[in-house]
Amino acid sequence: MFKRQKQRRELQDKGNTSKNASKNTSENVSKNADKNTSKITGNIDEDIKTIKAALCCSPDLVIRRLKPADSSDDTVVAYAVMYIEGLADRKVIENNVIKPLLKELSQEAKSSSDKAYTTRTSITEKIKNTIASVSNLNETDNFDECINEVLTGNTIFLTSKSKSALVFNTPGWKTRNPEEPISEPSVRGSRDGFVETLQENIVRIRRRVRDPGFAIKKLKVGRRTKTDVAVVYISNIANKDLVEEVVHRIEQINIDEMISAGTLEQFIEDNFLSLFPQIQYTERPDRVVAALMEGRTAIILDNTPFVLIVPATLPMFIQSPEDYYDRWIYSSVIRVLRYLVVLFSLFLPSVYIAYISFHQGLIPTKLAIFIASTREGVPLPSLIEALLMETTLEILREAGIRLPKTIGQAVGIVGGLVIGEAAVRAGIVSPVSVVVVALTAIASFSVPQYAIGIPIRLFRFVLMITAGILGLYGVMLAFIMITVHIVRLKSFGVNYMSPFVPYRPGDWKDFIFRLPVMMMKKRPEILKTEDQWRQGNSGKG
Repeated sequence: MFKRQKQRRELQDKGNTSKNASKNTSENVSKNADKNTSKITGNIDEDIKTIKAALCCSPDLVIRRLKPADSSDDTVVAYAVMYIEGLADRKVIENNVIKPLLKELSQEAKSSSDKAYTTRTSITEKIKNTIASVSNLNETDNFDECINEVLTGNTIFLTSKSKSALVFNTPGWKTRNPEEPISEPSVRGSRDGFVETLQENIVRIRRRVRDPGFAIKKLKVGRRTKTDVAVVYISNIANKDLVEEVVHRIEQINIDEMISAGTLEQFIEDNFLSLFPQIQYTERPDRVVAALMEGRTAIILDNTPFVLIVPATLPMFIQSPEDYYDRWIYSSVIRVLRYLVVLFSLFLPSVYIAYISFHQGLIPTKLAIFIASTREGVPLPSLIEALLMETTLEILREAGIRLPKTIGQAVGIVGGLVIGEAAVRAGIVSPVSVVVVALTAIASFSVPQYAIGIPIRLFRFVLMITAGILGLYGVMLAFIMITVHIVRLKSFGVNYMSPFVPYRPGDWKDFIFRLPVMMMKKRPEILKTEDQWRQGNSGKG
């Protein structure tokens, strides 16, 4: 599975290499020339001008220049501290960089030992080892790296007569406090959720996974935004080919900006024409940890509170983390109910239309007479009637999302009651149609993940149209086409309908029913993990 994707990717890479050989040869000369001109020169005035020119109009760029006192102009060594106001922590810079350096310069001036700073080794090494008290610092000689670090919130330290710069880790922007996820409320699970900062999200996962095999691969996506992306997995559990495939797809993205996990999802999914989500997103750290322990991979994007989980299968969108926190009998009953609710919200309107329009003989006699009496005087056919009500419901749903919370809830409830009652009294729709649409709406709200609710709502309209044209035959025909599509669909090489297709009896312990955790000793077979056992036999014999 994963090996086939790897071989296909290697063949594509070889083809691209042969096609672009001549192009790369001509571009290497210009790239090498750019690299030579993008090096720090050691002339602090020229280096500052280069950085200011690269940042264009940046009035928030702070440049603090320092110089030892009582030194001649020929032997003096100048210093410069550069950072972006608001992105960097000014207190850390003042207390851990500027103050220690000024103190050291004053002492050197008193002892008249300015020349101790005239060589590159003494300048950089002494600042790194004895002066600056920042916990994390690096050294670079490239202007592009300096500019990227400044825009990230770090501080650049330049010295004259030194062809390198020190990078101090001083990010200091304000972040949102972790709160309970709005889209995934918790009943018995943890109440904290992801925030918009990459490192804080990684910490929330690390707190729960104290395994030395916890691995992180960091990438940058976006030519202009240069957004940080972290691929997280458990090295001694996850399939290495899966991790390589995830990293490869992310590296192939060529776009100016990457500001949302949803945009990243569209670039790396297997089939962008499918309505079904092939990557799961979540705001809950406990869901991510559970996926990592199964052998899956998580993708964390900076500036977004949503984390992507790959590969994803259809049962994952119907399951909930609370299924594992309650007793297995309760969880199994609720999960079965959830599957029935999905089918109910998908088929109820179309079956109603098919029965009313084509198959009245299948309806019990008393019920058929009652439905016929309620439809007396209704000018619209059942298909148009159901489509009108479903469209109205979707409009109310969208209005409730876009409006403020207090107003949105009122619009959704009052609007539905008022419009439904008015439509029945006006004789535009029948009361039975209103009941069918209302039950469908309630069933759709029971779907645990919003991502899977969208294709269900869209396919509901397709089934309604086929039911209005061909009756139950149209419903079955549309259902077969949808089933064929999702059976053929894959997510990073994993069958979307797994473990139903292909049939893997070992994985059915956590499919429709959730059996006791003591019985789920192995990880999903479809993931082909390095360590198959998660309890009992540890794989070491």
